[in-house]
Amino acid sequence: LTAFSGLDVLCHALESFTAVPYWQRCTGAPSSPLLRPAYQGSNPIAEIWSAYALQQCATYLRRAVEHNDPVAREQMCLAATAAGVGFGNAGVHLCHAMSYPISSLVRDYRPSSGYEHSSKPAIVPHGLSVILTAPSVFKWTCSADPDRHLRAAALLGANVNNVKPADAGLLLADTIQSLLSHWTAFVPDGLGALGYGSADIERLVKGTLPQKKVIDVAPRQPSVEDFQW
Repeated sequence: LTAFSGLDVLCHALESFTAVPYWQRCTGAPSSPLLRPAYQGSNPIAEIWSAYALQQCATYLRRAVEHNDPVAREQMCLAATAAGVGFGNAGVHLCHAMSYPISSLVRDYRPSSGYEHSSKPAIVPHGLSVILTAPSVFKWTCSADPDRHLRAAALLGANVNNVKPADAGLLLADTIQSLLSHWTAFVPDGLGALGYGSADIERLVKGTLPQKKVIDVAPRQPSVEDFQW
């Protein structure tokens, strides 16, 4: 529970930090207040909160999960709040857009710990559903703003010395994978481990496409083919 909650915090912070800049979303005033966007895109105020949450995750997430450290758990609660302020304004994007069908279409998967009873319904914890696509998402979105992705990796503790901007997405993905590699006992390796296969791609994409309010916040706008990839 601590890990999956913390991974959701991590994705909140990463997605809001890398969201499309607010000034790129400006298309004029909507015809009705009801049509105002749910999220604004990345902006200087939200960035402060998202960056702080990323630093907190780098320092305290593993300690909270692996050592049940009360100070680390307290600090991750603070990170959750900070990330909430950041994404509540800037928004989240593709990890969350894809997470909803990943969770809702699951057939048989149950977490390996903390949910042992086979009689309980199949479930994909939300933090797990967002983090499994994160490495691929940030490799794909990097080209929209390599410097921002490099900054995100640095905030998570990655060594960015001599890293080319074009490789920032790969570095950020590797940083996420490195974190997950410590938790292979309960973080499955990809969607296949949740029971999904190639035959499920069409349904997963179909369930993702309606999530327009978060897809619109992505720094790159994906096509159907991009989601299928």
